Parts: sequence; structure tokens; C-alpha cells
Amino acid sequence: CVTLDVQAACRDPTVTQELLKEGFHRDLLVKVELGEDAGGCAVAAQMRLPPGIYVDPYELATLQQHNLTKAVLFPDAIDVEAPEYLARDLLLLLFLEPEARCSRCFRAAVPVHARYHRPAEGTQEAWVVLESPEVLLCCCHSHLSAECWEPAEVDAPCSSDNTSPCQWHSTKHKPAHEGSMLRVPVGLREHNSLVCALTLLTTGLCTGLILAAACKYGHF
Repeated sequence: CVTLDVQAACRDPTVTQELLKEGFHRDLLVKVELGEDAGGCAVAAQMRLPPGIYVDPYELATLQQHNLTKAVLFPDAIDVEAPEYLARDLLLLLFLEPEARCSRCFRAAVPVHARYHRPAEGTQEAWVVLESPEVLLCCCHSHLSAECWEPAEVDAPCSSDNTSPCQWHSTKHKPAHEGSMLRVPVGLREHNSLVCALTLLTTGLCTGLILAAACKYGHF
């Protein structure tokens, strides 16, 4: 009976995430509704981004300067030009803001970008699976139930404005949330020869025009 009472008292947070806009440049919206009151606590969503999607650290820094988004990115140095097959996973800690009409509700959005994929055979799209984030709490002045929350191994501050490390907590019973799917357009492998031929033809034509203009108008 004690076990059942503890499980009943530990309500898992409700997590929803949505990819807004279309194309390669999207906004990732994360919403969290806590199962218990966490007044005075910092709430964050920790998510692992697969190689097919990334957050631009320069864009993120600009948004944080204007207080539009608060997040910590690991690693903070990212090759934004790398294709999907040469990239690696990223870890994003997104700080959530409380909603005005719901004391247990928090939300935040961050721009994400899809990477180019290898040409595929027989299909014009690839799928990037974005797993549901893990909800974290950092409570400096509040006490969390030991039956529901446990210390999390997260080496990050309580906010993006603070450099001091903080003790984050996560739910002991991680809920099974559904992830999101991002559809990315890809080229067809059977078009490789045609694309290479047109690229060489266009490059040669442009080079010839530049050389002709240089010979006609240039001073040597």
C-alpha cells in the first residue's frame, strides 16, 4: 500500500513539443505541466538533438542578448555547415518560463535548423526523430519530494544568466512521452549524374563569361 500511495502522489510532468513553421528552419516549442507545485524553482527541458538537427550558437547568443530565449548548448562550438552524416548529437538545456494563467505550466521556444542529408534512392525525404525532453527542476528555496524526484547529473547553472553550478532534479519514474518527427527534403541518388553535369556546365559557362569580361574591360 505504501508503494501505491507513493506512486499515486508522484504525478509525472506532462510534456508536449511542437515544430513550428516549415522547411529547414523551424521553431521548437516545448510545454511542460508539472504534477506538483514548484514555486520558486527553475524549470528546464533537457533534450538530445540528433545529428540531423541543430541549434545555431550565434543565433542563440543574439536571442539571449534580447532576452527572447534562455538556453545552454553542449558543446557550444558547432559546425553549422556540416551535413547530417558528418555531425554529432547535441545536448540542449532549455530554460522554461512560467505561464500567466497556469501556476504549474511552463513553456519556451528555440530556433532549430535541419542539416542536409545524403541523397536517397527512391525517396525525396528523410526523417529526423526528436525524442521527448527530460524535465528538470532546480529548487534553491523549495523542498522536493524524495519519493518523486532525484538528483540529476547535469553540470549547468540554474539559469542562463548565472555561472554558478546548480543541483538539478529529475523525476524518478520517467514518463513515456512521444517524440516529434521532422521531415527533411533530400535529393535523389539517381539524379547525381545529371546534377554533376549541369553543375560543371554552369561553372564553365560562368567562368568563360568572367574571363571574356576581364579581357574586354580589364587593364593588364
